[in-house]
Amino acid sequence: MFYRPNIDDHGLPHNPFKAIVSPRPIGWVSTLSKDGIANLAPYSFFNGIQDVPPMVMFSASGAKAGSDDLKDSLVNIQDTKEFCVNIVSDALKDAMNVTSEHYPHGIDEFEQAGLEKGIPQVIKTPFVAVSPAVFECTLHSIIPLPGNGHMILGQVVCVHIHDEHLKNGILDVTSYAPLARLGYRDYTSVHNVFSLNRPEKT
Repeated sequence: MFYRPNIDDHGLPHNPFKAIVSPRPIGWVSTLSKDGIANLAPYSFFNGIQDVPPMVMFSASGAKAGSDDLKDSLVNIQDTKEFCVNIVSDALKDAMNVTSEHYPHGIDEFEQAGLEKGIPQVIKTPFVAVSPAVFECTLHSIIPLPGNGHMILGQVVCVHIHDEHLKNGILDVTSYAPLARLGYRDYTSVHNVFSLNRPEKT
């Protein structure tokens, strides 16, 4: 089959786009409002985009549920110019799911999910204390996207890693099994890894 998005009806029960672009790491983004209220929300369009200096991106699509307002994460980042990205382990999937609910503005999702706040070292935004790894980020830029989406680019200014996930100086992702988004309502987590050597020129 083939179809042209926004032109053709793909004829399937659900749009397959996000199922094709998978697995996608989840950026569990914590922010702080200008009034000092914490916000925590998962975004599955998230990734690292370079390593020197380290930078990440995530995109917030659509408006806040039930209104035309921008999502709290985006508003907070516009106001404070900072955010944290918390890595979601398999053990944190239920807490992450709690924070995916569309809460009214001003609700602290850390409290809703029963999550302890970690104390940041460089910025002011708290992070998920039990997250296996966390990036403290400052805003680089916000890029409007077609439709009503926005891509947020951040520079990583501090990295937190729980020591138990470092084995002989290497981050062992299987020790916490990072959660990833598939299509529809599906998720997966990383339990097995393999290595490939890049071919050398002859």
